[in-house]
Amino acid sequence: VPLASFAGCRNMGRESGAPAGPEKRLRPDSPESCGDAVLQALFAAANAARQRAYAPYSRFRVGAAVLSASGAIHAGCNVENAAFPVGTCAEAGAIAAMVAAGETRIRAVLVLGGGPQLVTPCGACRQRLREFASGDLPVHCADETGIRQSLRLDLLLPASFGPDNLPAEQGPANHE
Repeated sequence: VPLASFAGCRNMGRESGAPAGPEKRLRPDSPESCGDAVLQALFAAANAARQRAYAPYSRFRVGAAVLSASGAIHAGCNVENAAFPVGTCAEAGAIAAMVAAGETRIRAVLVLGGGPQLVTPCGACRQRLREFASGDLPVHCADETGIRQSLRLDLLLPASFGPDNLPAEQGPANHE
């Protein structure tokens, strides 16, 4: 069951090759905004998921929330395993929840983690996001205090390979 549902999220408005620039807090009324209510709901969902993360080895808890094409928000958290390579990232959990709900398009994502460094999706999760979104996907990076920086996926994963690179007969049948 989706946590919440919202109608819209505008694209980031930043050129794909533009540098990230200094860290900033996203203003709800900026052109890069999904709107205050959507950002607050993404933040709340990611934060709640982060609190439930299973991270007994690294103790580094991460939560993520994706806004799907229908406006539903799906959340996930990282889940570690004693056999380290089989752990799951928060973004992967959120994407799996979205797909389990019958959706295949992401309109925005928020990743929330602690520490002094900006927490962005890992390389594998950037590729997972690309499977369900285009390069102009807003990726909001947050800590406990709020959104620290917002980037476009194509800045995090330049010259990406995605479903549109495959011939139509090989692409996913249920992608919108």
